[in-house]
Amino acid sequence: MNSPISLSLAAAALLAGCAAAGPKATAAKPGVATLDVRRTAASTKALDEIATSYLRLSLEIGTHEPGYIDAYYGPPELQKAAEAAPRDKPALLAATRALMTQVDLAVRRISDPLAKRRATFLRAQLRAAETRLMMMQGTRFTFADEAERLFGVRPRLQPLASYDPELAKIEAFVPGEGALADRVEAYLDAFTIPKDRLQKTFDAAIARCRGRSMAHIPMPEGESFRLEFVTGKSWSGYNYYQGGYHSLIQVNTDLPIRLSRALDLGCHEGYPGHHLLNMKLEEKLVKERGWAEFSVYPLYSPQSLIAEGSANYGIDLAFPASSKADTERDVLMPIAEIAVPSDDRYWQLLAAIKRASGARLTIAQRYLDGEIDRPTAVALTQKYMLVSPQRAEQSVSFTDQYRSYVINYGLGETMVRAWVERGKPSRDEMWRRMARIVSEPTLPSDLLAR
Repeated sequence: MNSPISLSLAAAALLAGCAAAGPKATAAKPGVATLDVRRTAASTKALDEIATSYLRLSLEIGTHEPGYIDAYYGPPELQKAAEAAPRDKPALLAATRALMTQVDLAVRRISDPLAKRRATFLRAQLRAAETRLMMMQGTRFTFADEAERLFGVRPRLQPLASYDPELAKIEAFVPGEGALADRVEAYLDAFTIPKDRLQKTFDAAIARCRGRSMAHIPMPEGESFRLEFVTGKSWSGYNYYQGGYHSLIQVNTDLPIRLSRALDLGCHEGYPGHHLLNMKLEEKLVKERGWAEFSVYPLYSPQSLIAEGSANYGIDLAFPASSKADTERDVLMPIAEIAVPSDDRYWQLLAAIKRASGARLTIAQRYLDGEIDRPTAVALTQKYMLVSPQRAEQSVSFTDQYRSYVINYGLGETMVRAWVERGKPSRDEMWRRMARIVSEPTLPSDLLAR
């Protein structure tokens, strides 16, 4: 399969050639590809009809599982109709499989590369819907099978012992007695943002995330977000996209918030993360192309690997090398009234902790596959993620609620990073590639294509 870059350029060239030739240009020269306008129109109509059915289908599935629909900003009457008379789960499963067959038939008649990607995207989203409906009715998959069917990529996990060398390196940053996790927590507690400084610190962090993103990716006019601090959640931050280029960003304050979370959440939930991705999909695919399927976002779908992976990678893209530490040291710490450290140990420790973060996926796999019980999962989370019992409980609660969704963060980031940075491009080219990821019907398989 072609990469998103080559596909979009090919589509643009083909459509541009068609427009230049005009409607009478039907004769083909030997060896020159032509576009069958009638066939293309029929294929587009077929996909549009499938997309409308997919929209209604997704909304009806959402009535059976709170949180299944992460965002919807399509016609309100469609949502009302779905909620008023949803089909039962067996009927929805049958309808999902029928739509998959329709996509398979339609894609054979499509020649436009971008339209093919649209059809492939719809097919992958429908397979995820099929899987989630099966799970709602009692089917259980292994962690790897579930992740592959829902999110479009099969995780290859490392044994926990492979992270032990990283833990040994972390020991050097926080020498002393007692458990390593306790020492790390005690050290990082000094970088907690006081509650009365949270708003100002996050406002400043998000503003800098936005400014760096705006310098490379144009924002739709009138875009905005609202920031709220909440409690009682299993996650640390969440973006609820409202449509019309507006988001509600929530930050969970159940546990003390460290300074490192300000830029992380500002980029991840805002710019160039979830808020920017959803805006560009609405702008480029829903409004400019009329692709209605992108006005709904089912959480358990390949779209989430792209969303979480690009949001996580967006932190390093916006703040490469030492610029993140510099911003925290020079701008955010004074706002948060946190004492600026005299050396770089704080940032070196955070980098080392991130290198061990893949352990979270292995712990989730063993827990969800029944190889370990919940107390063991909490204990292993505390050991390998170097967190307090309370933070470990929150992490495992997230796994309880979202299951294999956890792969989308680390694995998604790795895949986006590899695609954006392939061939050692310039910074400008890296941003251009990021813009393509968040503005096109991108699947995990696109990131693996060469």
